[in-house]
Amino acid sequence: MKLPISVFIITKNEEKHIEKTLQSVALLDEVILVDSGSTDGTLAIAERYGAKIYSHPWQGYAKQKQYAMSLCSHEWVLNLDGDEAINTSLIEAFKTIMEQDKADSVRFWRNDIFIDKPLSSWSKKPNNHRFYKRSKSFFDDSRLAHESATVDGKEIFINETFDHFGYCSIEAITSKNNSYSGLKADEKFAKGKKFSNLKLITVFPLIFIKEYFIQRKIFSGRRGFILAVMDAYYAFIKEAKLYEHHQLKDNK
Repeated sequence: MKLPISVFIITKNEEKHIEKTLQSVALLDEVILVDSGSTDGTLAIAERYGAKIYSHPWQGYAKQKQYAMSLCSHEWVLNLDGDEAINTSLIEAFKTIMEQDKADSVRFWRNDIFIDKPLSSWSKKPNNHRFYKRSKSFFDDSRLAHESATVDGKEIFINETFDHFGYCSIEAITSKNNSYSGLKADEKFAKGKKFSNLKLITVFPLIFIKEYFIQRKIFSGRRGFILAVMDAYYAFIKEAKLYEHHQLKDNK
């Protein structure tokens, strides 16, 4: 018997990884897939796995996810991207949490796969909360990128992981970082965030030190070094794009 959990996924041209995502959630009862104009094989793959497919014009990450979550029929929902996959150990943890009913939101580790391999077990993993009660959750549409649900309730952390394949190549990360940095700069500018010369100068070395040494990417060899540099560059380009916004405003 499948677990009474609704999975919701937003997609556009995710044929490279979506099959892994859908295979991983086969033991969950409902899969909602909201697509914003895929032109590759994403929808054909989703149909093959029995996902409930909805076409919805792109409105931004938060609004798109809010719409997808509104289509879910179960109280407990799992938000995955089209380049992520869970495992049976995590599913068993979900089952226990639902039976005990002592939490409203669950946070767990994200395992980034970079150039076909996970980082070293000595490198620190990021964590995300992706499993929560639908009635207590919403997405803040003022957040244009790196959005996550706001949950009114008790959050717990479990020592489980899910796989993220979105960092499979340097090209993929570079493309995402360029897109997300623009969205984050737009968000900061819209909220009246001021540009800082000091931050522009210091953010790259500080983030590199944080990622390479404190987050321990140093233990992941050359791949860890490359990721630390890319994380630092992402932080830098956000500030550079915020500066660009203010310059263009001042020149009008």
